[in-house]
Amino acid sequence: MRPLPKLDAINRDFWTGGEQGELRIMHCEDCDGYIHPPRPVCRHCLSDNVKAKAVSGIGTVDTFTVNHQKWHPAMEVPFIVARIALDDAPGVIITSNVVGCEVNEIEFGNKVQVTFEHQDDVYIPLFEKVKA
Repeated sequence: MRPLPKLDAINRDFWTGGEQGELRIMHCEDCDGYIHPPRPVCRHCLSDNVKAKAVSGIGTVDTFTVNHQKWHPAMEVPFIVARIALDDAPGVIITSNVVGCEVNEIEFGNKVQVTFEHQDDVYIPLFEKVKA
């Protein structure tokens, strides 16, 4: 089990969108910018006219590392921690895990697609390699 975030009015859409299969990123209705992590004010223009918007969940592995340290007895190692640059949310990079492949199968520039791990009320966005 992963530690879960505390849900609030600002981050709830990001952490629960997976119930509908959606990766939801905050979007500014005034300047069309994307904001992540979720905030009540646009980081680009300081507008408070922001709301969550579903994006495709497809992105590119910007960089990654393989963790071999077993930080908790229940933790399975090794695992991939990657930065994912989202294709249709310019400027948004999500740090997450790449799952569903061996650690030696991941490379810089790999295309990945969001998938969700459901725990309690939270749908944790993880990523899998896009099959060619």
